[in-house]
Amino acid sequence: MKIKVCGLKYPDNIKAVTELAPDYVGFIYYNRSPRFVGDIVVNNVASLPSQIIKTAVFVDEDQQEINRLIDEFGFNAIQLHGEESAEVANSFRDRVQVLKAFGLDEDFDFGQLNAYVGKVDYFLFDTRTDAHGGSGKTFNWNVLANYKLEVPFFLSGGLSLDNLEQVAKIKHPQFYGVDLNSRFEKEPGLKDIEKLKQAFSLLKQPDTHEIRS
Repeated sequence: MKIKVCGLKYPDNIKAVTELAPDYVGFIYYNRSPRFVGDIVVNNVASLPSQIIKTAVFVDEDQQEINRLIDEFGFNAIQLHGEESAEVANSFRDRVQVLKAFGLDEDFDFGQLNAYVGKVDYFLFDTRTDAHGGSGKTFNWNVLANYKLEVPFFLSGGLSLDNLEQVAKIKHPQFYGVDLNSRFEKEPGLKDIEKLKQAFSLLKQPDTHEIRS
């Protein structure tokens, strides 16, 4: 299982997180988020270990600005968390990995994802709220059984030490990784390293149960 730690913004904390060797780290470029990176120094991102996939998170951002930030910071992936179309997502795939986020609830229509097949690398399933992620709330993971496409997905939304043991037992053929954010913080953007260490240890345990697709 891949581990993505999202919402980093403080240089010393970024370094401490990357020393845990997550697969992905995420930097939020949405100025309404309390985890907005602001004017983070390029070297704090560009100099991260090459095996870690550096991910920039956007919400309906201008495509030119996204390309500028990819160039400036050397991002390896982008996460689109707004209403971006499949065509917009696909336009970046020759440069970076593309994750497209969707907020899920009991009534989510997975059919809307069909247009993105072949145009994104991964989906990210978060909890549906009025905001764009970072709610600290979970959704009913049983709805994942309704996901039948072959695009791998990350699971997000309220993941914490209280529920990661259950998460680690989910077995879906396209369950690719988890996105750890608000429940692993001391304050917005400042990750709790001890909690993350516990999470990394737990998530590397073998799966024993499944949600059938």
